[in-house]
Amino acid sequence: MQISVHSIRFKADRKLINFIEEKLAKLEQFHDRLISAEVFLKLDKNNEEGNKIAEIKVTMPGKELFAKRQSPSFEQATDRVVEALRRQVRKTKGKRAEAA
Repeated sequence: MQISVHSIRFKADRKLINFIEEKLAKLEQFHDRLISAEVFLKLDKNNEEGNKIAEIKVTMPGKELFAKRQSPSFEQATDRVVEALRRQVRKTKGKRAEAA
């Protein structure tokens, strides 16, 4: 799966990018035909406590999945987004199995 990380209005360090890539690689356990993932990391100026936003769009054959979460850290937001995407991937794979 091809992964691209975009940090909006700040520079993400290599450690954070590696963390995100490792988390997304785990999604391939649930579906073997994931094509790509686009990650957007943003800072929310209006919310001081949970001001880190992670948005991830995963592309698979015939479908795009999307999730967005906000947390006090990018690592925590990424964990939550990947968990939401994992549920979506499993649900999509289940529907595909039923249709076959």
